[in-house]
Amino acid sequence: MLVLDSALTSALTPWADHLRMQFNLPVLLRWGDSPGLRLGDFAEPRVEIRIRHPAAVPALLSPSLESLGEAYVEGHIDLTGSVQDLMAVAWRLAQAGEHPPHRAEGAVARLVQRIAHATHHTKEADREAIHYHYDVSNAFYAEWLDPAMVYSCAYFARGDESLAQAQIKKIDHILTKLRLAPGQRLLDIGCGWGALVMRAATHFGARCVGITLSQNQYELARERVREAGLQDRVEIRLQDYRELHESFERITSVGMFEHVGLRHLADYFRSIHQLLAPDGWALNHGITSTDAHNGETGWGGGRFIDRYVFPQGELPHIGTVLTTLQEGGLEAVDVEGLRRHYARTLQLWSESFEARTERIKRLVDEKRWRIWRVYLVGSQWAFEHDQVSLYQVLCRRAGQPAQGLPWSRDWMYGRG
Repeated sequence: MLVLDSALTSALTPWADHLRMQFNLPVLLRWGDSPGLRLGDFAEPRVEIRIRHPAAVPALLSPSLESLGEAYVEGHIDLTGSVQDLMAVAWRLAQAGEHPPHRAEGAVARLVQRIAHATHHTKEADREAIHYHYDVSNAFYAEWLDPAMVYSCAYFARGDESLAQAQIKKIDHILTKLRLAPGQRLLDIGCGWGALVMRAATHFGARCVGITLSQNQYELARERVREAGLQDRVEIRLQDYRELHESFERITSVGMFEHVGLRHLADYFRSIHQLLAPDGWALNHGITSTDAHNGETGWGGGRFIDRYVFPQGELPHIGTVLTTLQEGGLEAVDVEGLRRHYARTLQLWSESFEARTERIKRLVDEKRWRIWRVYLVGSQWAFEHDQVSLYQVLCRRAGQPAQGLPWSRDWMYGRG
């Protein structure tokens, strides 16, 4: 043990001295019974990193969000401090590393990236990816989501709403944008636990079909529909959108197209075009990259998410979204950026997750808990710092007369 302590001290002291002089981080690094190394000047550390395994050392000496996240998730390090402070320190360490932000820049790199993902998004692969992420357990998600279990960006009209209020406002904002009317048939692609279709039926008078690839979501959504007595107005299906051959006056897709894949976006929007009635409206609500070339989140954050959280997830830039939407036969009518709204949503999710730590740990193992802990706060940080964004795109079939378009956006906000 003494030999190991000496080796760690020799390896890490120059690195710690550099960080203390250049970045002055409120961090104490410890291992075993050693007094540790300070990464800044402070009376009390805000964050303590404790090395549990020598495998953590390479991650510290050449830090990225991927390597630091892996070291934490795999139990090579323990972290003490508020989750917000932990994430702030992780980003500073990643930025202090030798590697520049990795966003697959350059034409050759982007081409390689697209070829690598070209065959990933079959129906079977997409179903498995959805199962990995969403079928942790309904009880797990219920601990930190709002009571309706809406797992997508909320909408804050003022910023002081509770999570539950903001999720209802998000759903109403979407359905109001669509000008959903009684009797219209609405399709929700990726319906989650059914909150949107149930509200569309009860408050807007629509007849709804919600589809999901998650068995857990399917079962609970159907149960909720039955309990609400909405079986005559809401149908929940375990189905892929590519298997549908029907017509709908309104279509929503909320937090789903991140799973589609860059290569398949035009086909995805073409499917919506084919399902949409000639005079229908659709709204796509989804996370986007802020890199103009569809690169991943910087400093290794995207690679961590792809490995541990969203296998096969790909984020397009909003420019790519609009281009492929047009290629799919749709016209973008309105585009609204909600980046600040998702940062706030994730903050509330993270706070709820932290407050229910002991209950959540009884539902999942330590590794899963660590993955979701850093994923939620890390995503909040990414939205706060313009690493990723989110847009709602309202659209209709392309090629229609201009007379069918509204003069203004007043109807979206209850002014007309």
